[in-house]
Amino acid sequence: MTNTTASELSHRRVLNIAVPVVLSNATVPILGAVDTGVVGQMGLAAPIGAVGIGAIILSAFYWVFGFLRMGTVGLTAQADGQGDHAEVAALLTRALMIGLGAGVVIILLQSALFWAAFQVSPASDEVETLARQYMTVRVWSAPAAIGLYGVTGWLIAQERTRAVLVLQLWMNGLNIALDIWFVIGLGWGVQGVAFATFLAEWSGLFLGLWFCRHVFANAAWRVWSQVFDAARWKRMMLLNTDILIRSLLLEAIFVSFMFMGAGQGDVTLAANQVLLQFLMIASYALDGFAFSAEALVGKAVGAKAPKLLRRAAVLTTGWGMASAVLIGFGFAILGGWIVDLMTTAPEVRTLARVYLPYLVFLPVIGCGAFMLDGVFVGATRSKDMRNMMLLSFGVYVICVSVLVPMLGNHGLWLSMLISFVARTATLGARYPALERSVGP
Repeated sequence: MTNTTASELSHRRVLNIAVPVVLSNATVPILGAVDTGVVGQMGLAAPIGAVGIGAIILSAFYWVFGFLRMGTVGLTAQADGQGDHAEVAALLTRALMIGLGAGVVIILLQSALFWAAFQVSPASDEVETLARQYMTVRVWSAPAAIGLYGVTGWLIAQERTRAVLVLQLWMNGLNIALDIWFVIGLGWGVQGVAFATFLAEWSGLFLGLWFCRHVFANAAWRVWSQVFDAARWKRMMLLNTDILIRSLLLEAIFVSFMFMGAGQGDVTLAANQVLLQFLMIASYALDGFAFSAEALVGKAVGAKAPKLLRRAAVLTTGWGMASAVLIGFGFAILGGWIVDLMTTAPEVRTLARVYLPYLVFLPVIGCGAFMLDGVFVGATRSKDMRNMMLLSFGVYVICVSVLVPMLGNHGLWLSMLISFVARTATLGARYPALERSVGP
């Protein structure tokens, strides 16, 4: 990247990074559907609820460490842009140490964590018992699941998203096959689903490490004076802390959105939940171009090349916006059909169609926030991400305080859209300073 000219940052290069990520993300909901489907063959409601709530609880614990992927991408891409191959290798070691260590902590604290989770989200005795059986098995793959955040971020920084795609296909494919064998073939029930995920996640980590095998072929990954360099650890931890705060604030927006929707009745809550799946679809698609921005911007910053930075930001955002327009158009044409596919309740279908126009415009309105997140992650400008998220969260709080009492659920959706505009505007205002910091 150090010797790359701006003209060599091509559309093809952006797509080579983005398309495998989009395809990889497309496999995620398939796995969830199979998990539910195989347990559903037992003919009982409790096992379905147990797998659902157990997966949500563990995913929430793992999600706290999602900063590891974003932080690893930015730091690794910058080290690569600087030509510092020793630091690239050391970053993989640090990411694995954090991921594996965090997983061990979750295993050790599992009893307290599970108790706290069920205090927040109580379930029937039968569902809770089955969910605990599920989580008690699956939690032993926590080191692998969190370690994969670091491995995935490191591979994205190397622009090796095809390896990420293969990794996701392998894990989900194995998980599905084992689901069918363990649950339907062997009759292991809820624990069968957990064992399938446990084996898939550990095999995924080992496959990910195999994709990184060239790093382990030389000694750079275990030069402990570099791996444990205090200044680099401090930078990594500060970066990850800022990203964690930013992510918690973003999660608070979505959680409060659901809570306020619930306050307006069960039908409104269900309609909002259905429509939030549209947002997930859009985010999965735009993630590919945001990841492209992370990798390419990070290398430009590492190379101290502002022209490369600008071209990386422009190219990835252009593709992101084109995709957002296409997604919005797709929602406008197929939105009603998607709603009907997700629910058979007539009153939920009717109400979801009332608020569907917000989702038609949301991908375009939110695209700037997605893409600027990618730019700032790649540049490791985590303080800007944290501070601008604080401002955007404040805007959201003001909006819901004013608009929800006036407009009900319409006010809630307007507040969500305005929060995306605020994220775009605040981060966009910081972009010139980011570009100036790279060089003249």
